[in-house]
Amino acid sequence: MLQKTALVTMNLIVCLFMLFPLLYTISVAFMPSGELYTMAMNIVPKHPTLENFVEAFHKIPLVRFVLNSFLVAGNITLGQIVTCSLAAFAFSFLDFKGKNILFMLVMATMMVPGEATIISNYLTVGSLGLLDTYIVLILPSLTSAMGIFLFRQFYMTFPVSLYESAKLDGCGNLRFIVKILMPLTKSAMGAMAVYTFINAWNMYMWPLLVTGSDSKRTVQIGISMLNSVDAQSITLMLAGVVMIIIPSISIFIVGQKALIKGMFSGAVKG
Repeated sequence: MLQKTALVTMNLIVCLFMLFPLLYTISVAFMPSGELYTMAMNIVPKHPTLENFVEAFHKIPLVRFVLNSFLVAGNITLGQIVTCSLAAFAFSFLDFKGKNILFMLVMATMMVPGEATIISNYLTVGSLGLLDTYIVLILPSLTSAMGIFLFRQFYMTFPVSLYESAKLDGCGNLRFIVKILMPLTKSAMGAMAVYTFINAWNMYMWPLLVTGSDSKRTVQIGISMLNSVDAQSITLMLAGVVMIIIPSISIFIVGQKALIKGMFSGAVKG
């Protein structure tokens, strides 16, 4: 009993230590700016207020930014599930010349940082006249090497005879994916959806580069607009941060079991 109590106490201490930045951010979001800029270390607001949240909505079109982020992240998530599952099917079940070499080249792209290709991508979409549109925010992220690898590892746990039997019964490749593979890979799809949505929701550099109007900006860019030279900017910005992390935290909490299961289900074959 003492050992269990000590273990729980240590876990609580570590948990509070890890969550302290988040908890302090929430505290500052409810704190008047006059309480923040003092010599005293105010961790908990003495006079909690919702003024920072209301002011954040009035200062920037936060609702529009949130809707843009949902639109962009949702389309990127759906697009990656479709493209990555199709590519993983080809690498898992189809036989064609240079398959292993092509797969290694796809995996090699994971070692290339996004900053290395951001200028060439910008010049490409600029020449196509796609700047400051929803398409330019979604199109470059419609597939990923990580997603292809995740789906391929999951598909490798299925015997090739399953695909061959379906072919003998007259089942086409696309029908095999939709009717057989997808129902059997719900955990992998759930893990991919959670991982992709959170990454797309937190995108900053690419939306900052390719958007110029408030109607197309995402929420991460909008939050940076709350930062100014006045003393209230910190509390305003943190109030905005608290509001925009709610969707990503909610998605993670709801889908954490699917994320963990999907990440480990393809790790053991057989």
